[in-house]
Amino acid sequence: MDPFLGQIVLFGGNFAPRGWALCEGQLLPISQYSALFSILGTIYGGDGRTTFALPDLRGRAAISSGRGPGLSDRRLGSRSGQETHTLTIPEMPSHNHSAQGTVKVSSADSTKTAATADSSIATPGAQVGRGFTATMGFNDATPDISLNAPSNSVTVNNNGGNLAHNNMQPYLTTNYIIALQGVFPSRN
Repeated sequence: MDPFLGQIVLFGGNFAPRGWALCEGQLLPISQYSALFSILGTIYGGDGRTTFALPDLRGRAAISSGRGPGLSDRRLGSRSGQETHTLTIPEMPSHNHSAQGTVKVSSADSTKTAATADSSIATPGAQVGRGFTATMGFNDATPDISLNAPSNSVTVNNNGGNLAHNNMQPYLTTNYIIALQGVFPSRN
């Protein structure tokens, strides 16, 4: 069965068979391939006066033109996609960085001097003191201390290398070829 003129198929060889060409974006003369030009036009390139281009499918996956359910509209001959991609801030999911801290209060930070036994207490202005015996004691009740939250700020450093990540689906490389000769397709 003869192919349709302009038909593109996958081919496992490293060459294009007779009557076919690899889809590598090459420019062809309109004068030599006028029937093929009438199908492709300048969709894939060329000046439209003397040349037109074949599709360049090197390193690309082919998709059908149009708008699939829930998908974007794809025009015949349009290109899109990236092998690698570096995320930008608007592409990052909304997230938070939390920071935790601990406030410690130590009794070593303050001192209190207590009188000891056999000391004396003098009345202000008196020159003679009165002896006493010191009785040391403490209350084990929880002290009534309140601390205000500090007004310090916490800085979280940036992280990451800002490198692009691989964005390619698994693939097997083969060749796309286009029929330079064949049956001229009729429109329905």
